[in-house]
Amino acid sequence: MSLSRRGLAATVTAGAMLAFATPFGAAQQADEAAIAAAVDAFRKAMQANDRAGLDALCAAQLNYGHSDGKVQTKEVFLDDATSGKANWKSLEFSGVKNSVAGDAAISRFTLAGDLETAEKVTAVKISVLMVWQKQDTTWKLLARQGFKT
Repeated sequence: MSLSRRGLAATVTAGAMLAFATPFGAAQQADEAAIAAAVDAFRKAMQANDRAGLDALCAAQLNYGHSDGKVQTKEVFLDDATSGKANWKSLEFSGVKNSVAGDAAISRFTLAGDLETAEKVTAVKISVLMVWQKQDTTWKLLARQGFKT
């Protein structure tokens, strides 16, 4: 069997593409899994009023937007979320969709739960957009915006 120069070039090119695609594909899958884990860890930390957990997940530059239009810095968000003035009786993130683009990732989902404030329980259901940034080897929440559906 003889190969022409074009045939050989095509074979080498295809082999090189396959060799490069596998590590990148594996890295992409690892990042997608890491984002999914970060979103779930964020939900758990919110429900537990876990300041250390939320702090570890949030970037120093966090811009945290609520569905009522209020925007908070990281410190204000952490103080508010862990003050004990409001407690999640239940909290679920459904329809989570994550996409990774280099060192950035986007998460979209519906947040639903029962929030207790001043002995009054309110049902909450909003949509959420999160923007994550890979800082060193860790994914950090850079921006979050809740909005009414």
